[in-house]
Amino acid sequence: MAILTSLLAACAGERPHNLGVHDGTLAPCPSAPNCVSSRTDDERHRIAPLCFTDEPRAAFARLRRILAERDDTTFVREESSYLRVEFRTRLGFVDDGEFLLDPDGRCIHVRSASRLGYSDLGKNRSRIEEIRSRFAGTERTK
Repeated sequence: MAILTSLLAACAGERPHNLGVHDGTLAPCPSAPNCVSSRTDDERHRIAPLCFTDEPRAAFARLRRILAERDDTTFVREESSYLRVEFRTRLGFVDDGEFLLDPDGRCIHVRSASRLGYSDLGKNRSRIEEIRSRFAGTERTK
């Protein structure tokens, strides 16, 4: 059991210190292909933000509920317009997810990156697209 615990801890890696909102935006992706962000022009890492037509605070609360329902998600930091979560893969690896509300742009910017390794085999992108699909399917307009 101790060996398994050690292996899982090694998969988790250390929490990055560069995450959060800096100058109104999220951290850039590293050069490795294991990160996606709606705040980059680099097509390799680019992913669309979560857009909405309902009231911004309601949309952000809806996203929070969607994340809370996921069995792979742990909340690390919650603010009125920022969420930071950890996504744990089936193999025990941890990915860091961030969501930043842009009420004027009527979207929620996203960033999701693996802590360890070089390639994530598209896991961060597919997870955000899964969240997007659920988010769009639960929107209520005025």
